[in-house]
Amino acid sequence: MAKLACVLLLVAAAVCTDAKRIVGGNPTDIQSYPSIVQVESRTGLFWGQSCAANILNSRYVLSAAHCFAGLLFNINSRRIRAGTSNRASGGIVITLTRRINHPSYGSLGMDGDVSLVQLSSALVYSDSIAPVPILPQGFELPDGLPVVHAGWGTTSSGGLASSILRDVQIFTINRDLCASRYASLFIPQRVTENMICAGILDVGGKDACQGDSGGPLYYDGILVGVVSWGRGCADAFFPGVSAAVSSYTDWIVANAV
Repeated sequence: MAKLACVLLLVAAAVCTDAKRIVGGNPTDIQSYPSIVQVESRTGLFWGQSCAANILNSRYVLSAAHCFAGLLFNINSRRIRAGTSNRASGGIVITLTRRINHPSYGSLGMDGDVSLVQLSSALVYSDSIAPVPILPQGFELPDGLPVVHAGWGTTSSGGLASSILRDVQIFTINRDLCASRYASLFIPQRVTENMICAGILDVGGKDACQGDSGGPLYYDGILVGVVSWGRGCADAFFPGVSAAVSSYTDWIVANAV
């Protein structure tokens, strides 16, 4: 906890001084994003990458609660794969001991869609496995900020997953504008203050997609969001939505020990 708290203080100081497979992105490598890991799920005897997660420290990763929920959820049907650019191969595989979904998850739409996941053995850091800094509690990102998704998800809505890690740059979008657009749906979807909307507004074409859930939204190497939900992928009118990490920093620090 002390190490994580120190990271947060350093990040807070830096911010004060500086003030799904990915759609529309490019191939990259794990050395560029050493904090991302694959979440693999088991169906019968077979394992496959289904979500992603982010390394907080050697024993905990942060992912989306919807990747670790459901009536049939069993912690033994999930594992992580770290340290590889390739989907479902290479790197190291570690089983899990427990998950802690945020207590607000499931009470209000997709609010609280974050999960702390404990590993059965400690990660060994390298140039392809490393923790990610996070924002201090309550920090609000400005609109129009360049941010980056990375992951192995589909390259189009309902399409095929990527065999290699990809990334894409998009921009944060005003939350009130985003909320009004999702409220216009036949079945309105609620965007809360604990969410970040990002994309290429009224253009689309770039986004996280299926299989990227739980993965990162970065600003300058800092984990600012966890991929959560959206209407399709890379939609021009409806931006992608991530859980805002800074809404949960105190909870993360208190529980990722």
